[in-house]
Amino acid sequence: MSNIKNAFKNGKAFIPFITCGDPDLVTTAEAVREAARNGADLIELGIPFSDPTAEGPVIQGANIRALKGGVNTDMIFSFVRGLRQDVTVPLVFMTYANVVFSYGAERFISTCAEIGIDGIILPDIPYEEKDEFLPICRKYGVDLISLIAPTSENRVSMIAKEADGFIYLVSSLGVTGVRNEISTDLQSIVKIIRENTDVPCAIGFGISTPEQAKKMAGIADGAIVGSAVVKLLEHHGKDAPKYIGEYVKTMKDAVK
Repeated sequence: MSNIKNAFKNGKAFIPFITCGDPDLVTTAEAVREAARNGADLIELGIPFSDPTAEGPVIQGANIRALKGGVNTDMIFSFVRGLRQDVTVPLVFMTYANVVFSYGAERFISTCAEIGIDGIILPDIPYEEKDEFLPICRKYGVDLISLIAPTSENRVSMIAKEADGFIYLVSSLGVTGVRNEISTDLQSIVKIIRENTDVPCAIGFGISTPEQAKKMAGIADGAIVGSAVVKLLEHHGKDAPKYIGEYVKTMKDAVK
């Protein structure tokens, strides 16, 4: 049983995303600790990949910088071991199937369990192909997080019924990135999710302002923010953790 349910036990959750190794793992560690100290209920850690198909230019840039810096999966596993000495909030990896396959799925997922990773998000694995990973995830108690998109339509109830950990509801079509407005009818999707599962649901993609976070948390059980956090790392580099802490506090206060 993973730790993810604890992220949602005290009301609406705020979930930031941080790319591991941008600009380096020391800065990532400080950023994670600042986020946790300032109210992040769960933190998504991106394992960099050369072809991150779900990501817009901001997170693509972070992936490129991290890979150029020489970060690899083993280094990230060691880094999480260090984090888990004092960071207690749930942690999930967001990466791509290729990263898991090339490492060896059982070896990757068993290591996640050993170091204290509570779940994994693989945005390039469709629902119909999740059995490549699901039995191994369940064997080691690592939640395979399901994504539901505006295009999921008649598959929403099916995905929801089998979901573990939490459901990642994608707010809009396209890739990650800041959006001025989110116009998808998310309420109707959340209604179907609620009719089929009591697994919590958090909305991500395009959220950057406290107003957007508050609105999304009003519809679902939490809000996920990636590009806006990664932009702070891009702009401030090694000084970014302080700014990330301040940003997370503002967003957490908004979703409360």
